[in-house]
Amino acid sequence: MPELLCICVSREEDTIKIGEIIGKLATPGSIFALKGELGAGKTVLVKGIARGLGVKEEPNSPTFVIMNAYHGRLPLYHFDLYRITSIEELEEIGYEEFFFGKGVSVVEWADRIEELFPDNTIKVEIQIPEGEDTKSGRRKLKIEGDKKWLSSFKNMVGQALQT
Repeated sequence: MPELLCICVSREEDTIKIGEIIGKLATPGSIFALKGELGAGKTVLVKGIARGLGVKEEPNSPTFVIMNAYHGRLPLYHFDLYRITSIEELEEIGYEEFFFGKGVSVVEWADRIEELFPDNTIKVEIQIPEGEDTKSGRRKLKIEGDKKWLSSFKNMVGQALQT
């Protein structure tokens, strides 16, 4: 049964640090499903994940191409499903090859295809606190995953956010 962890951050740099930890903990076949409103910081989190995977390029949101691939310790497949209107569109690009391959898949707007994710998917919801705007770095991250992964994540987050 998945467990839930909530983290509040006050700066965009902290969201990047959290992403970096996620990238360091990623293993072949990891899938991270990101949810959050427009401007919540999903792509900011992906930048951190890429850094944690040792990707040299800075990812940008692949809204119009649906998926960008980057090379690091493991391949990173960054999906943005904002413009997807049906699962068939995702099937056309062969998402299974990426989701069930040896790389790491990070999916923005994951709520559009929730039924396609395997049980071991780590889910991250990024919320902008009430009264804040998208320019504020304040965010609440709800991370849902298996107990062992979350335990490793918690240990690393505690150390990273103190520095």
